[in-house]
Amino acid sequence: MTTKPIFTRPISARYELEGAAADYLQAVTEQWLLPTPAANPAILEIFRDRDRQPQRDMVPWAGEFAGKYLTSGVQILRLTGDAVLRRQLAGFVAQFIALQDEDGYLGPWSKACRLTGKNSRGGGTWDAWGHYHAMLGLLLWHEDTGDRAALECAARIGDLLCHKFLGQRRRGRRLVDTGSTEMNLAPVHGLTLLYRRKKQDRYLQLAQQIVGEFAAMDRKGLPLAGDYVNTGVAGQPFHETPKPRWESLHPVMGMLDLYWLTGNEDCRAAFEHIWWSIVENDRHNNGGFSSGEKAQGNPYHPGAIETCCTVAWMAASVEMLRLTGDPRVADELELSTLNSGLGLHSHSGRWVTYNTPMDGVRKASAHEIVFQAREGSSELNCCSVNGPRALGMISDWALMTGATHSTQKDGLIVNWYGPGKMQAQVAGTTVTVAQDTDYPVEPSVVLRVTPKRATEFALCLRIPGWSQRTRVRVNGETVTGVKAGSYLRLERRWKRGDKVEIRFDFRLHHWVGERECKGRTSLYRGPLLLTYDRRFNDCDPDDVPVLEAKNLRLHRVEWTGQAPAPELLLHCTDIKGRHLTLCDFASAGEGGSPYRTWLPLRNVGRARRFSRDNPLRTVRS
Repeated sequence: MTTKPIFTRPISARYELEGAAADYLQAVTEQWLLPTPAANPAILEIFRDRDRQPQRDMVPWAGEFAGKYLTSGVQILRLTGDAVLRRQLAGFVAQFIALQDEDGYLGPWSKACRLTGKNSRGGGTWDAWGHYHAMLGLLLWHEDTGDRAALECAARIGDLLCHKFLGQRRRGRRLVDTGSTEMNLAPVHGLTLLYRRKKQDRYLQLAQQIVGEFAAMDRKGLPLAGDYVNTGVAGQPFHETPKPRWESLHPVMGMLDLYWLTGNEDCRAAFEHIWWSIVENDRHNNGGFSSGEKAQGNPYHPGAIETCCTVAWMAASVEMLRLTGDPRVADELELSTLNSGLGLHSHSGRWVTYNTPMDGVRKASAHEIVFQAREGSSELNCCSVNGPRALGMISDWALMTGATHSTQKDGLIVNWYGPGKMQAQVAGTTVTVAQDTDYPVEPSVVLRVTPKRATEFALCLRIPGWSQRTRVRVNGETVTGVKAGSYLRLERRWKRGDKVEIRFDFRLHHWVGERECKGRTSLYRGPLLLTYDRRFNDCDPDDVPVLEAKNLRLHRVEWTGQAPAPELLLHCTDIKGRHLTLCDFASAGEGGSPYRTWLPLRNVGRARRFSRDNPLRTVRS
């Protein structure tokens, strides 16, 4: 039995993004993706040297860097179509494939240590994890280019995993026994993706076996892995499960993919529960996930919000959107992308953070986790190769197709708002949606819908949950029934020249803090988290004035100081004349100055419990 996602990424999609997102994409391409292989030749040399002496001193996850780099590059390429990047990735893939051993091994560890979870010095390895990321990058490249060599390389990895682990329980050779199970069980996701393309039963069988190993125990009856299916079905919060680290989200995505292939309802129910559990208990005000690299059950926890954790959360959210077609999931993706996703990047595109805190400073990952640097790879770490994916994933959810009504007819779903053009095929024709807007800085969006030929289809517009008073007009006529937190379905015969005008509700909304953030509040304008940055204010962080939340007056101001300029700068004045200048979160800390997102505000009301049934954590003043 197979089942299909409600929403899918149209393979035909093409993008010409403009504005801040396009600036970041260009900067990351030119300053990171293109220079990285030459500046860090060990990204591939470690594979060539795996059986040479003396052996390299590597971090346990060294095998992931090439795969993560490739995945980020492919997803960025989907948005930009950059010809130079395409040629470089093609060359990178060819070199990577050439480093695969005859048995299918594509890791950096010597023969005696391959896929054992141990290195020659007695330490642990995340070898299976590295192979998962290699498979993911190769399969994405094959999907976009048709490169058969990339597909066959991924298949040989799958064959190796099957040879080594499939049906080997009695011999004590289970994948779960290699340790570091949050990471080393991730190949379940790569195997399900591979099965879709190769239709070899052994890949599906091993994927099912690994999901069974989620519940494995050691001789003392203690869990070896995360038990994601059973705990999810039982409704146990993710932070209370045996393995609440962020890496667990990758095997969890494999669990969901198994649902697509087999119809296993427990896999679906467990995935949904885990996703909602993270939203309710662990997603921070800036859209980031994790506190100290794991779920804590506390969105106010001051632990590090690691880049890799947020990227994994966004990838899981893409899968949740495909599964449910729930616009609240797209709201989450927008929140994460426009705040943490952009904020974890330097404006130059040259580096990403390891930690993008709610309050604090921004530091380059190469400085904060410099222990990962090695000879020949001074800039490589888990976050530097993975961070660009936060931008590249816009291609997964910005424009989608899917059944949007009981008629089951495919519609075109617009999730991304921002200047530029998006194009896809629907109802047998190619449709271009051009956006004239300064969103998310300003609330008005004009969509110009241009089908190649006049065609009847549904155009579904995401109406964010925070936009309680959204106004929509089609060709000058007001549309009724617009509801926050839903898709507005506009079904008609679309023709060249049709215009949709949207005005979102950009009144301030706020999140009242609790626990470590009790007595403070986060302010939002549309999807953007507003942030105090010392660079734009005369007051220091501990001297930020207490403002009255009600009747705050805001007006945009232009930054005339040193570059880089913030995307949004607002001067806020309360009814007693106290004032503060706030910027968008993504721009905060760019100059190295301290910033704050939890602000002292009076008369904000009580904290509001966020849940699946009550999905708006923020309230109006």
